[in-house]
Amino acid sequence: MTKTLLACRGCDLLQQLPRLARGERAHCARCGHLLAMQTVDSLDRCLALTVAAAVLFVVANATPLIELSAAGRTSSTTIIGGVAQMWRHDERITAAIVAFCAMIAPAAFLVGLLTVLTAARRSSALGKQAPRWIGEILRWIRYLHAWSLLEVMLLGLLVALVKITQSAQVTADVGIFSIAALTFLFPAILANFNAREIWERIEWTTATPGSGPAGDGSVGSA
Repeated sequence: MTKTLLACRGCDLLQQLPRLARGERAHCARCGHLLAMQTVDSLDRCLALTVAAAVLFVVANATPLIELSAAGRTSSTTIIGGVAQMWRHDERITAAIVAFCAMIAPAAFLVGLLTVLTAARRSSALGKQAPRWIGEILRWIRYLHAWSLLEVMLLGLLVALVKITQSAQVTADVGIFSIAALTFLFPAILANFNAREIWERIEWTTATPGSGPAGDGSVGSA
């Protein structure tokens, strides 16, 4: 049975971790901290959640967030429309931050995650090791998620809604509900994403399958 070296996050003890079967957990021999767990169907479940998040993300960016009615006039806006308005009003730094945190970073995170999960699942179905470039995407996923601030945008929208209702009639549209759903889907994806399982599927040049980069399993916990 192939074993990997893994440092305990609780006491830093370096120990060998055997390949876990479905549903098994491994605890530190010294402090009892959970080292790793092999959940049942985690790959398929995470892929399903990611596909759902990708669909909702497209809806959130393609449909209006809110609709305002005042003095007989009605207007609505999307995320990209709000960014464009800020850019035209010389709020270019704010527009760039909103565009990156609410559109670019979440989109890249979802695309990267879909690529990793699809490649890992396909390689497993063919009985092969996953390609090495998956490892690079895994590292980028960690940083991209840190900049995906959809929950901050949702909070800002809710605060704006409360203030605007004093002077205009406000109707929440499909886009804002999609963002609300995404704020729950993103944590659910990370809770089911087992990065260590992905690392073990990657084919390495100088290591046997499952032996090399076990220490990088923390990528999934970002």
